[in-house]
Amino acid sequence: MNDMTSPVIVLNTADDVAVARRSIQQGSPVGIEALMARDLIGRGHKVALRAIAAGQEVKKYGQVIGLATQDIAPGNHVHLHNLAMLPSTHEHQFCVDGGERALLPLEQRRTFMGFDRGLGGAGTRNYIGIISSVNCSATVSRYIADYFNRMGGLDGFGNIDGVVALTHSSGCAINNKSEGYRLLIRTIQGYARHPNFGGILMIGLGCETNQIAPILEHYRMEEGERLRTMTIQQHGGTKKTIDAAISIIKEMLPMVNSAVRTQQPLSKLKLALECGGSDGYSGISANPALGHASDLIVRNGGTTVLAETPEIYGAEHLLTRRASTPEVAQKLLSRIDWWRDYTARNGDELNNNPSYGNKLGGLTTILEKSLGAVAKGGSMPLKAVYEFAETVTEQGFVFMDTPGYDPVAVTGQVAGGCNVICFTTGRGSVSGFKPAPCVKIATNSEMYEHMKEDMDINCGGIVTGDETIEQSGERIFEHVIAVASGEKTVSEIYDYGDNEFVPWQVGAVT
Repeated sequence: MNDMTSPVIVLNTADDVAVARRSIQQGSPVGIEALMARDLIGRGHKVALRAIAAGQEVKKYGQVIGLATQDIAPGNHVHLHNLAMLPSTHEHQFCVDGGERALLPLEQRRTFMGFDRGLGGAGTRNYIGIISSVNCSATVSRYIADYFNRMGGLDGFGNIDGVVALTHSSGCAINNKSEGYRLLIRTIQGYARHPNFGGILMIGLGCETNQIAPILEHYRMEEGERLRTMTIQQHGGTKKTIDAAISIIKEMLPMVNSAVRTQQPLSKLKLALECGGSDGYSGISANPALGHASDLIVRNGGTTVLAETPEIYGAEHLLTRRASTPEVAQKLLSRIDWWRDYTARNGDELNNNPSYGNKLGGLTTILEKSLGAVAKGGSMPLKAVYEFAETVTEQGFVFMDTPGYDPVAVTGQVAGGCNVICFTTGRGSVSGFKPAPCVKIATNSEMYEHMKEDMDINCGGIVTGDETIEQSGERIFEHVIAVASGEKTVSEIYDYGDNEFVPWQVGAVT
């Protein structure tokens, strides 16, 4: 990176473009030799460093991000009007950067204060969950949760973080031999087993395709003091179900409230790495800072989970190089191939990205966005690739196949066992994700100051030169440990996160 006083950031000596630290007026110096801006260059946007001919590949991060659609002169703004996507074609090398990295000795590894759930891991929160098997039981589930959260039902039980109603729009009119059904029940069982829940009540209507009993049988789950089930039709309607459910949860309250935080090894921490509302600074500041924090967590024995397959497309070659085995690398490429087929079947393509807000923030192609997104994964070896909502059992840095749509992606990561989330954003994403606390990390100081009531950490100092990636990463690492130990995130302070349980719906609804 060049002189911090320069109006632009050059990320790699091979790059054809630089990124504006702040808006650069037309005719103003770019800060590199005698180069002047030929256009207005918005902050986070790209300016050409050299002449680029129409049809020529354009590089950023030392990697190709697209093809020039017209001649571009030095000092021109480089964006949608003159840069386009090109097919992602890479020679995928396996395991060349995937050698084992030394972890810290056990006696030097950090710990956090969490709830010991035995073989179920360690919780960073202590909620009670109500899981709807079908949309038809969603209203009842929410009413029960409101009784405890908003009508004083938790009075006297201050060690319980709340009652969460996990409702969704599926569960019936679905083939129980389909891929969509398998994803749904895998997600439900992942939440039912999640260590951030001290107790679970599953509620169905009774006649739906997604019956509760087969879920319990398939995943070898048994009812007991921490897991109860019921249906509306069995109990004789909504009012009777609500009354019975309130009684069941009241029976759980003393047991859940009795849980205490104890010292837990970081090996019981599973951190979801997520980004949303990205901008031109995401791959420069917050994402690489989170990547450094990810490395620190892994070195301390923990697990970090990167996701959003459509948003690593075009950068997957950087991950296959870090795969610990050829099988891991091949599984990642197999998921990319699945997505090519899936999008084609649905009349779409993997290139249908970035979003409207991403483009306003300076991102032009999915290749550019993906190269910045993979920075969240740091530099440690890729130890495993999981399908959506699969239970994460491998320690270290891993990948989960999910859509790029944030609520669905995070739902998969939490179902896999992630008990804390780090969410980087340049435009200002504001979601919470109960039962897992979500740390919001701003990529730039302007957005942070504008939306600071919704942000936990600001990495804008990397852009201005007031802080290094490593310093920001260490702040994130320490904050994650504090949050895992009970410190509330801003979304928790506002009690956000009741509407972000979004299982991935795949396949026909009949």
